[in-house]
Amino acid sequence: MSSKKTIAVLTGGGDCPGLNAVIRAVVRSSLREGLRIYGIENGFAGLVEDQMELMDDYSVSGILPRGGTILGTTNRDNPFHYAVLEDGQPIYKDMSGKAINNLKKRGIDGLIVIGGDGSLRIAQKLSALGVNIVGVPKTIDNDIPCTERTFGFDTAMSTATEALDRLHTTAESHHRVMILEVMGRNAGWIALHSGVAGGAHCILIPEIPYTIESINQKIQERRTTGRNFSIIVVAEGAKPLGGDVTVARMVEGSFEAVRLGGVGEKLTRDIESLTGIESRCTVLGHLQRGGTPTPFDRVLCTRYGAAAVGAYITGSYGAMVALQKDAIITVPLDSVADQPHNVDPDGELVNMARKIGVCFGD
Repeated sequence: MSSKKTIAVLTGGGDCPGLNAVIRAVVRSSLREGLRIYGIENGFAGLVEDQMELMDDYSVSGILPRGGTILGTTNRDNPFHYAVLEDGQPIYKDMSGKAINNLKKRGIDGLIVIGGDGSLRIAQKLSALGVNIVGVPKTIDNDIPCTERTFGFDTAMSTATEALDRLHTTAESHHRVMILEVMGRNAGWIALHSGVAGGAHCILIPEIPYTIESINQKIQERRTTGRNFSIIVVAEGAKPLGGDVTVARMVEGSFEAVRLGGVGEKLTRDIESLTGIESRCTVLGHLQRGGTPTPFDRVLCTRYGAAAVGAYITGSYGAMVALQKDAIITVPLDSVADQPHNVDPDGELVNMARKIGVCFGD
């Protein structure tokens, strides 16, 4: 076996714009530091099933602007709770030992995990078992603590803003209420930023419970001043005061066991029934996850990928690279796992939006 040190990289959880840009930076930085680099296919499933391939410069040629991940990913496979078929039925077992052995038999000394909160929780548990891990914060939801920005958020927010720009014209033409439902799970970052950038009249986020009365009041106020249309952006995890989130369905075995969705349609029905104003809902869905990453995300991804390799080289294991005050630093994985990073209801951006007349439904 080569005397070179060997590391590996995987992408876990849901897909996200910029994953390929991070992979490219990790591979190129590794090769230039004299490391061998394996790509692990299909997230943590590939770690358990030993699906790994050596990578070189050619492996990442031309992938900087591509969405998705060339390695593949899954949000269902957890080495500590892994589905194994026995007599045709899935039985969940702890396969972390097998995953670690797969790293050892290839001489892999370090693992770079590109993922969101679920993947980073797994990374933290593997780190506690002695695996040299560096995490990279990935999620369009921007809900990972200790970093000012996760990659993928800027692209998703830009996609949602463009959708709001387009909805403005059709809403105004037909004198309708147009509702855009965006992702974010239990954090309202996409809704808040796209709502401000896209000129939404109501922004509904999980951190601020809403009442339908407050929303309808805003719609009626606009109509009394001759503005016969309204734009509402709602995060999928938004909920009414005293109520709960709207659940699309339950998904067994996934990091995201409760799949949110449907709050936009519910709002549409409630507004129409109470006001008589024609309303329509657009669910942006996975359009926020796909496509070419923005220039901001491409640069951030490249910085994160190169910094992750640098952290491995300096022995900064059990850490995640993060953006703070426009500098890339490392923070302990222990300080990241299981801690939510939500919108501050009294924060500067919310208060600014209120000052220009945005309704938050409260």
